[in-house]
Amino acid sequence: MSAFNGLDMGLGSLPRLSKAVTRSISPENFTGEKGKGAMATEGTGAACARDLGQGWKVSPSVSIPAGTTFVLADITGPGAIQHMWMTTFPGHWRNLILRFYWDHEEAPSVEVPIGDFFCNGWCERSNVNSMPISVNPAGGMNSYWLMPFRRNARLTVENRATEDVILYYQINYTLTEVPEDTAYFHAAWNRSNPVKYKDVHTIIDGIQGRGHYVGTYLAWQVNNTGWWGEGEVKFYMDGDGEFPTICGTGTEDYFGGAWNFEHPTGEYGTFSTPFLGLPQIIKPDGLYRSQQRFGMYRWHIMDPIRFEEDLRVTVQALGWRSGGRYLPLQDDIASVAYWYQAEPHATFRALPDKDHLEVI
Repeated sequence: MSAFNGLDMGLGSLPRLSKAVTRSISPENFTGEKGKGAMATEGTGAACARDLGQGWKVSPSVSIPAGTTFVLADITGPGAIQHMWMTTFPGHWRNLILRFYWDHEEAPSVEVPIGDFFCNGWCERSNVNSMPISVNPAGGMNSYWLMPFRRNARLTVENRATEDVILYYQINYTLTEVPEDTAYFHAAWNRSNPVKYKDVHTIIDGIQGRGHYVGTYLAWQVNNTGWWGEGEVKFYMDGDGEFPTICGTGTEDYFGGAWNFEHPTGEYGTFSTPFLGLPQIIKPDGLYRSQQRFGMYRWHIMDPIRFEEDLRVTVQALGWRSGGRYLPLQDDIASVAYWYQAEPHATFRALPDKDHLEVI
């Protein structure tokens, strides 16, 4: 049996010894170097630690000036990021843009607002209890997506807010050999606000290369009364034209629910499971909060969508009108697509400006 590289973690592999090296980056150790943690003498906690001195929580977070980009981590490989934890105030979750670059690439492989990446696109705290993403009280955002790299990993966050933002974070990673057949993690954001009449929301388009699709998050605002989730999720792969290879049966079906996500009591039912969930439902309040909003995720961990050349993923916004007919909806839908692929990857379309990202 070959030596265990420490990457394929689970209960079955926990007893196995490995020469993989464990490291962690946080504001208390910006480089992750061995024996260099808790050495700060300046930081956001310096005033609180003034009676205690060095080693007493002097630098638990960073202040990111408005309009600037901060380097969260710059790691020399080979290795893999195994866990990330972050938190900041929800009002900033669409204004902080995560970008991850693998092996000194110029274009990011991940470019997503922080809230959407952690399945909280509506900038209101919602707990998530899934295998790769966990969000816990009160806004502790965790990622367990395995993110391998061979030469370098560079993680940044851009602050598009008009004021400075405090961010707490910790990135846990391993330095180890990466197998030849290991692909790179990718994630991209898109929004249709609103979806054009008789059109679809494109979750992702323009993926080029070989890989497998592993997850979808949708932040969905309904702009009509009535049920909104009759639309199908479709996967166009490897040269598909007008018609896809994979076509689902309805939005709630794709996310693992049924019959309008409805409880017998006549209300939507939230759920959050290892691979799929509807953890967030925001109801109108009878005044300024006029629309229903939903957040839902579907992880293809046990059933990845594999492609050899290209991939496009869409969802229809579809409700009901008179006469038992479908009604094409014009809802506000934002999405995150998550996938692994061999590099190089196609460059993402540019993120829109701050106003287009904004949650009203």
